[in-house]
Amino acid sequence: MVTVASGDDAGIGADTGADARMSADAYAGAGERSMGVGVSARNWGWRHASRKDFALRHVDFDIRPGERVLLLGASGAGKSTLMAGLAGVLGGDDDGEQEGTLLVGGRDARKARGVSGLVLQDPDAQAVFQRLGDNVAFGPENLHVERGEIWRRVGSSLAAVGLQGLQLHRSVTHLSGGQMQRLALAGALAMRPSVLLLDEPTANLDPDGVTQVVTAVRDVLDEFRSTMVLVEHHAEPWIDLIDRVIVLGSQTDQDTANGQERHTVIMADGTPDEVFRDPNLDFARLGIWVPRRYMRGECRIGAIHTGSEPDYPACEGTGEPVLCTKNLAIGRNGKAVATGIDLAFKQGQITALVGANGAGKSTLALTLAGLLEPVDGEVSASGELAAGAHGVHPGDWKSTELASRISYVFQNPEHQFATGSVLDEVMLGPLRVGVEESQARERARTLLRRFDLLRYENANPYTLSGGEKRRLTVAAALASAPRVLILDEPTFGQDRCTWMQMVQLIHGLRSDGVSIIVVTHDRELVTALGARVIELQPENSRREWEPAQDGHGDSAGDDVVAVTSVNT
Repeated sequence: MVTVASGDDAGIGADTGADARMSADAYAGAGERSMGVGVSARNWGWRHASRKDFALRHVDFDIRPGERVLLLGASGAGKSTLMAGLAGVLGGDDDGEQEGTLLVGGRDARKARGVSGLVLQDPDAQAVFQRLGDNVAFGPENLHVERGEIWRRVGSSLAAVGLQGLQLHRSVTHLSGGQMQRLALAGALAMRPSVLLLDEPTANLDPDGVTQVVTAVRDVLDEFRSTMVLVEHHAEPWIDLIDRVIVLGSQTDQDTANGQERHTVIMADGTPDEVFRDPNLDFARLGIWVPRRYMRGECRIGAIHTGSEPDYPACEGTGEPVLCTKNLAIGRNGKAVATGIDLAFKQGQITALVGANGAGKSTLALTLAGLLEPVDGEVSASGELAAGAHGVHPGDWKSTELASRISYVFQNPEHQFATGSVLDEVMLGPLRVGVEESQARERARTLLRRFDLLRYENANPYTLSGGEKRRLTVAAALASAPRVLILDEPTFGQDRCTWMQMVQLIHGLRSDGVSIIVVTHDRELVTALGARVIELQPENSRREWEPAQDGHGDSAGDDVVAVTSVNT
């Protein structure tokens, strides 16, 4: 059993024990049965305090109790804002301006907190405490659930999302991005919510993790009859759960008082069959990924080609390596998670680091970028890349030396934000490496225009949508003109249109001789880029990665290179 201690540390035992290994089937046995409630919006809108325009406006819909709704729309359409509104976490007048009404269970959403359980697009934003178990217990504690019941829910919720092997007192700083997503979902499930709000809950998970999370959600919905609203660009794994699909779009109308006014428009509303088989909907233009079972020929993704690409394959690159590893061991706090890594990265080459959550992909990427010290072995740069820097080991370089040579885009965009405006964020890198302010501003605006972010140049980066934040961090990384670009989950949170823009931009960097390394679970990305694949494979486990097939039946990239990592 989970050890329940007395005093302030109640519930944090030495290990998760038998209760924490409860199956998802047993999940429902702990606690009272909940019942889904209805959700409705009437002429609802929200404008963030730092923005001129509304994120959404004039939104009208009704969701019946127990209904399972997939909410689709382009990046920046206001989906995450709507989810935050339904969860009752949008603040008062100091945080923004609300129009109309948003009701959960017949009450104002802001007065119905606790009825809804929200899993945010950024799971780190939901980590309140240092210890894993405390974060799952936080919601039930605020709902005044009896103490013993709280810790039964903690154990069963962690088991439902596949985290039963972790000790409750483990620090969340030791979790991978995918594990953090599972933890956030466990915290929501432990509340037994009447409305479960999921904002891209599987975007950073490996395929097995996606299956496990979808199964956990299905079990909870079936048992507790909760209402679900799901935002997910890639809906294929979820589609059998979905009763209804709502597609959000926008239109701009003339307004005599304000010049122009943006309205949120429901472009489609119906069953999955009705929406995805509608021949009048242009899903590519709307930025919507069509589930594979409904996919028409024009929606399929194959290997892309750009006009200025070099004549050598992306998986091979050209010339001598710009970055090499020799007998490299990677890890944190001196504990290795993978050893004996010998790799080389060439200019104009695209390399995909793939593998299960927790296998060490991000750790390897951070070590290549000089942001983590190797446990053993070395990472070395070519003479050309290291020219003018302190030695050939990126870990020894100053931050200004790294900025113009190796740029890193973190899995969580907010970990990189350092300024108060979008424009300043992109200008920061060039200014640090000595570029004149006027030139830095011109370069930044060019990149913002390319990433469809110029209209937000004066906005605070934290007010952007998840997909927009991702594009901003990539733009900021490119502004310093690095020779090696490392991107951790670059397509997370992107709709189909912005995904294609991102892929074309990454692919186009090959003509500049940039060596590109992507950490990803996105098989279509690997196919489109024609990338070399390096799979970090936990020891004693099966190989999981097989590149996706393009539209002509050809595998992308070359043979998969396996790197054995230690189970963590």
